[in-house]
Formats: sequence, structure tokens, C-alpha cells
Amino acid sequence: MKSIEIEKMADLPGKRIKDNDTFSFQCHSDLSCFNLCCRNLNLFLYPYDVIRLKNCLNISSDKFIDEYVDILLKPSGHCPEVLLKMREDAEKTCPFLSESGCMVYHDRPDTCRTFPVEQGIILDQKKNRAIPVHFFRPPDFCLGQHENKTWTTKTWAQDQDALLYNKMTAKWAEIKSLFQADPWGSEGNKGPKAKMAFMAAYNIDMFRNFLFNSSFFKRYKVNNKIKKKIKKDDKELMKLGFEWIKFYIWGIKTKSIRPRPPA
Repeated sequence: MKSIEIEKMADLPGKRIKDNDTFSFQCHSDLSCFNLCCRNLNLFLYPYDVIRLKNCLNISSDKFIDEYVDILLKPSGHCPEVLLKMREDAEKTCPFLSESGCMVYHDRPDTCRTFPVEQGIILDQKKNRAIPVHFFRPPDFCLGQHENKTWTTKTWAQDQDALLYNKMTAKWAEIKSLFQADPWGSEGNKGPKAKMAFMAAYNIDMFRNFLFNSSFFKRYKVNNKIKKKIKKDDKELMKLGFEWIKFYIWGIKTKSIRPRPPA
């Protein structure tokens, strides 16, 4: 999901789909193109994607990042991008693709779940809200776009069980929009602040260990209900991680985390 500048929307590829617009699509194993879209991808993973996949695989977030992820930092960007690492075969297939289809289908990433629709975010700074925009962008080889089944963006998201994914990705898009300016200063994008932000966003198990096995709760006050939830609930921990990034990197006040007064 990308943050979109409204004046550049007409230049974006694909057909814009508004709330009541419909599009035709259906994917099934009888199509000759079935699973072709699972090859040679630049598939960006968002924090909630990592949570779902590492839990599906029953491994830690640290191990998932080490085995399944490439981390990319664009020269013009200040926030690392996380990409799913493709297999080292001729077709560069997705590591979770089998002969029968997706092995992690129930926990597949937001981008896969929403395909062939791409979602972006327009950030309304005046009203402090994120406005989703949608584009229909199937690749040319996709035969599913010629099927007769019709959808709106809402019915498609409901059918693909994507509503929670979309919501979590939108929260991350708001955090990412803050990185338009360089927050790292002289320590650069590999310094302690950058490592902390990456851990809080993507390495959720390590972030939990940091919270509960350091002096964090002696230095910061966190609501007891939230503190109880984040011991086991990765989604709630991720949301707290986003609040921590805002506070730690930019000093943005948050209701969830407050500095304790000096003893």
C-alpha cells in the first residue's frame, strides 16, 4: 500500500475503482494462468503480513526475517522496505507455492489477498485521516479478469477476508508517511534509532522481549490492559509498536505510552 498524492493520481497505472464501481474477476485452478502470478515478484510485506506468516509457519519473527525476507533501503527513502525472498530457481517462484497452490493461503499477505486490486492511501492532513483508493491492475496474462463474476472493492475484500489486513496496512501507511523527511540525522539509517524502529515494526517477538526484559516499563507508563494484551497478542503489540515509533522517533505524544516522571 502506497501513500498517494492526489494531484498525481491520474498518472498511476490501472483503472481507478470507486466505492460503487464494479469489476469482473475470478481465479480458479481451471484457468491456464493459475499460479503464474506467484513468480518473479517484488512482493512487499507489511508488519501484519509478517505476524501472520511467522505464526502460520510456527517460527519467530527473527527467524522469518532471516530466512524469508530481503530488506531494501531505497536511496531516496528513509524507511526500510521488506520484500518476500523468492526461491533461487529459474522462475523465481514464491517460497510458499506448491504444485497444488499456496501453502499459506489462509495467512497470505495483504497484496496477494487483495490482488488484482491495488490499494493506496491519500492522507488528509487537515482532517487527520487516511482515505483508501483502489485500482484494478491484473497483469496482461491474467485470464481471471475475463470471468463473469463481478465485485465491488467492499465485496471483494469481504470475500478474500482482507478487511483486517487492509486496516492494519493502512495503519502502517500512516507511519510510513512520516518517513518522507529523514529522521535519522547524523547516525544514519543503520544507527540505533533505525534499528529500534525496524524491530518495533517487523521483529515483533524481539520487540516483546525488549519491552518485558529491559527497563522499559520503569521508564514508560503503559496502560495495564494494553500491557496484559501485548504479552500474547501480536496484533496489539504491533499497534503499540507503531505508537512507540511515533513517540521514539518523532516525539509525537501518544495515549498508549507516557514517560514516567524522574524518581
